[in-house]
Amino acid sequence: METKGKRAVVIGGGFGGMAAAALMARDGFSVTVLERNDRAGGRARVWEKDGFTFDMGPSWYLMPEVFERYFSLFGEKREDWYKLVRLDPSYRVFFKPDEKVDVRSEPEAAQALFEGIEPGAGARLREYLDAAAFKYDVAMREFLYREYRSVFDFLNRRLIVDGLRMKVLGNLDAEVSRRFKDRRLRQILEYEMVFLGTDPKAAPGMYSLLSHVDLTQGVFYPLGGLTAVADAVKRLAESRGVRFELCAEADSIRSEGRRAKAVSFRRLDAEGRPTGERGELEADVVVAGADYAHVETSLLDASSRTYGEKYWASRVVAPSMFVVYLGLSKRLEGLAHHNLYFQEDWGRHFDAIFKKPAWPEDPCFYLSAITKSDPGMAPAGGENLFLLVPAAAGLEDDDGTRERYADMAIRHAERTLGEKMLDSVKVKRIFSQRDFARDYNAYKGTALGLSHTLGQTAVFRPSMRSRKLSNLLYAGQYTHPGIGVPMVLMAAELAAKAASEL
Repeated sequence: METKGKRAVVIGGGFGGMAAAALMARDGFSVTVLERNDRAGGRARVWEKDGFTFDMGPSWYLMPEVFERYFSLFGEKREDWYKLVRLDPSYRVFFKPDEKVDVRSEPEAAQALFEGIEPGAGARLREYLDAAAFKYDVAMREFLYREYRSVFDFLNRRLIVDGLRMKVLGNLDAEVSRRFKDRRLRQILEYEMVFLGTDPKAAPGMYSLLSHVDLTQGVFYPLGGLTAVADAVKRLAESRGVRFELCAEADSIRSEGRRAKAVSFRRLDAEGRPTGERGELEADVVVAGADYAHVETSLLDASSRTYGEKYWASRVVAPSMFVVYLGLSKRLEGLAHHNLYFQEDWGRHFDAIFKKPAWPEDPCFYLSAITKSDPGMAPAGGENLFLLVPAAAGLEDDDGTRERYADMAIRHAERTLGEKMLDSVKVKRIFSQRDFARDYNAYKGTALGLSHTLGQTAVFRPSMRSRKLSNLLYAGQYTHPGIGVPMVLMAAELAAKAASEL
């Protein structure tokens, strides 16, 4: 359609909403973004306290070519918007308090690490990474930047030919276990599944492509944190004419027949409380970057929903995250920027997420020490920590439970790292299920959306296009290609393209 002068309303100012808004503005739409929080970025926002600046959401910068491509769509260079540093080591893994390894993103270094743990594993890793590189290349060229409108789009000849080689229908854990016997090596190759909200035993084999991302492409850090990337996307959108309405929560989509006509919203104060002021924006196109389940079940009337309550209740929901932000008055010497702890039987942790939801005992955890790369994120001599335990969505997290679990998690991390933290805490904040639900309207308080099981991959994820309203589109982690900032940028590109074709 002719887009010049057409009005687009974007619900949600996270990466997906902002990225789609910028592209639609480039294409001639007049775009307004409604964001319920007091700053854009969605989960990629900051919390500042007593000289500490905490990157609250995503913290791993992977698949750099996706970001380069996105800025190139505007004739821009990413490096003119924010600066990157490559991490070395990419991350540190703790298996026991006295056992840790540094993982570097060079195939030769990774092969040497694997060979040192399991004789013969170095050569097998080289073969595994060659296969992962093939999968990544095919996925980027053929599958990820593509809209699937029916199962026939997905089950095409290319998928059948390359999909067999990519083991699309296989199982990741089975593929890894066939090659590597030492559980530590298997964990290094499978931990990325947490980024996809999936139990490795339920993950499709195609996702071994993430090992190419991890062990070959490298792990990077944008100075200022992932929030700096979100701010760059917002500035890019504003430079193309996008208008942001902050503290403006969309609360209904008004429709006539098979078209969305307007989005109504209410004003909130900086604490998220309604002010009593309301507004409405008429729209030729509506793009929802907010939580998909929330939009469907709370903003649309029943006749306009593609997916009802029963659908969402039947989905495999990705984990939430129990996060403790810690500002310490001292530095911790044994940490890298990214640190991971894997318990010996991590299956018990995954079972506590997916099979028998409960607060995990002896949990695996992720600990970010952003000050290792960006000392300005804390006062001089201090450390800025982000302690994360994946936990089931929907768990009760009352004040007492939160405090007890935070204390347990911190002490658990102290024992694992062999360094004290509690004796130097200056700033502390807990963020978990109820916060994800409150701040982002996240379904069951999930931090990620829907897991990437085989039945929730590609065409089997929620549709980018509403099946009831012809001009309602979705951009975000729920749709194809899925979870993660790079994937959301891809989804935004697909949604913007669809909007220009309506």
